[in-house]
Amino acid sequence: MPGLDKDAIILDMKAATKEGALRELAGLAATQCGRFTEEVLYKVLLERESVGSTGVGNGVAVPHGKIEGLDEILLCFGRSKAGINFDAIDNRSVYLFVLLLSPASKGGEYLHTLARVSKILKQDANRQQLLEFTSREEIAALFAADPGTA
Repeated sequence: MPGLDKDAIILDMKAATKEGALRELAGLAATQCGRFTEEVLYKVLLERESVGSTGVGNGVAVPHGKIEGLDEILLCFGRSKAGINFDAIDNRSVYLFVLLLSPASKGGEYLHTLARVSKILKQDANRQQLLEFTSREEIAALFAADPGTA
């Protein structure tokens, strides 16, 4: 799985709405990849959300999409201390966001990364730590650890 760079982490998101959260994450991703504008990435995320919410429950959302012309899989993380109504499947607010963008040509790696992120976020202890960590380095390290032992 590609790593989560500490510069791709927002410790305290400013967004108060689902669209705001997607835009804030798209802006972060745009600065990380440098090839696409915030607007282009936002539209990809919005299009994916129109299929169904990526709010997976337990305070977690994994907005994701595939982009033609992206070189490698990109992971970004955002945390909302206030929580955001994201139309999650359990109707609860979302506090933890993991954005996953993938080149259209890397379907297998994309699915593997999505599964690994899901495995990390399924564990109560990991979600609790992600809410409590005070540094980007701690968050990046949790995603770098083996999800079986994290």
